[in-house]
Amino acid sequence: MAVINAIEQPKFKLWLAAIKPPMYTVAIIPITVGSAVAYSQTQAIDLNILRTFLGSAIAIIAWMNISNDVFDSDTGIDVNKAESIVNLTGNRNLMFWVGNLFLLLGILGISAIAWWQQDITVVAIVLVCCFLGYTYQGPPFRLGYQGLGEVICTICFGPLALSAAYYSQTQSWSIANFAASLIIGISTSLILFCSHFHQVKDDLAAGKLSPIVRMGTEMGTRVLQWSTVSIYLLTAVGVVSKLFPIATLLIFISLPLAFKLTNFVWEYHDRPEIVRTSKYLAVRLHFVSGLLLAWGFCW
Repeated sequence: MAVINAIEQPKFKLWLAAIKPPMYTVAIIPITVGSAVAYSQTQAIDLNILRTFLGSAIAIIAWMNISNDVFDSDTGIDVNKAESIVNLTGNRNLMFWVGNLFLLLGILGISAIAWWQQDITVVAIVLVCCFLGYTYQGPPFRLGYQGLGEVICTICFGPLALSAAYYSQTQSWSIANFAASLIIGISTSLILFCSHFHQVKDDLAAGKLSPIVRMGTEMGTRVLQWSTVSIYLLTAVGVVSKLFPIATLLIFISLPLAFKLTNFVWEYHDRPEIVRTSKYLAVRLHFVSGLLLAWGFCW
């Protein structure tokens, strides 16, 4: 086993931060929950399609992560971000094409599903997701710089992603799936929202009007609290209205993670060096709550 010495260790950690392994849950959870809703309503699941969709989604998220660093390097907003993959490699153009390769692999996987089903609907939905994902940081749109990143995130990883996952299994639509997609869309956008708290100074310098820049860190904490509460309220409404099976209330097991996230941000919202880790608490909440919701549908 290779030993990482004291000099190499920081570089290793920077690469790990640049690759962002925890962030790939944002690909796994929407597809898992959408497929779980499909299973709950049809009592059938095509595992080959599920595996292909998961692999494709992970490749597309890799493209989004890499391309965001590439486009941020163009504006200079990542000048102080040591874990930027462009800063680590020193080669913006190489990373641009590596990202595009991942995008191609993802689209090919989704296209395979469309070929098997002789139906291009899933491809069309995923292409819309990719376009919206590009508008987040990509020129000439850069909608993330106008504070619209959370809206794009909610739509892409909520209604669009779960609709694609559900359709890939059933070739139909579902109101229950749409309701579940709102929960996953919100929990996903919390990750992006939390990533802004420690970047206020850099965002202002680059002219990026993130939600936290617009409203301030204290008001942002309030928004985070109510958004987190909405995950559980929507689930309860889904159960009461009989759109969701009662087992989806398992999501309430993740409440301690929700309290930990909101309390942490409330205490350290104005301390960038500490609050920067809040996005990982949001990732944990998103992953666990999403798995519990999926489990509730499958049970």
